[in-house]
Amino acid sequence: MTARRELYLQEMGLGPVWRLKPVAAEPPLPADIQSMEGAELEAVVANCTACGLHKTRTQTVFGVGDTQADWLFVGEAPGAEEDAQGEPFVGQAGKLLDNMLKSIGLKRGDNVYIANVLKCRPPDNRSPLPEEVTKCMPYLKRQIELIQPKLIVGLGKFAVQTLLGQGDVTIASLRGKVHAYQGIPLIVTYHPAYLLRTLQDKAKAWEDLCLARETMQGLISGESAII
Repeated sequence: MTARRELYLQEMGLGPVWRLKPVAAEPPLPADIQSMEGAELEAVVANCTACGLHKTRTQTVFGVGDTQADWLFVGEAPGAEEDAQGEPFVGQAGKLLDNMLKSIGLKRGDNVYIANVLKCRPPDNRSPLPEEVTKCMPYLKRQIELIQPKLIVGLGKFAVQTLLGQGDVTIASLRGKVHAYQGIPLIVTYHPAYLLRTLQDKAKAWEDLCLARETMQGLISGESAII
């Protein structure tokens, strides 16, 4: 609006003129994520402000475990306890995941790495928004490139849909098969938090873990195939 028009409006008693305050855009992700090594990547994640989740988090949750692990377990996003402690899968869901690992001869941090699609907790544990996934997924992608796992286990519908690039699919429809993320075999199973609420599906999760163990054995022997 020109200064003259604004003056006319004020003389007619129609002022003052209100203007929308510009909203600052979220800063973009660093362009060189795909060249970052582990420590640098973790530092960038810790200071990330690329989406609105940085305004409500206590801290980022980068991931934990053996950075050269054969096994990679990927969940959805940090919860309240993860946000407080800075480590994925703590609390009751974390205890159940540890028991799930133990059932197939694995242990947190021993040839196992655990991460989430999102590095910040969504408020009130709501589902991640598409724009949040878009901003955060490059971090997980680089983590996977650095770890170079032999096998990925997707924990829960959201993580699986993101890794496979398939929306509106259910865990039930994907179980029992060996899928792939960027050529890496991927096994689908339920999220530990879901299993705490749905005890009847624990037996199905055990079947998924057995498939994961068999798949890893096949990878080691060179006999595994992706379906």
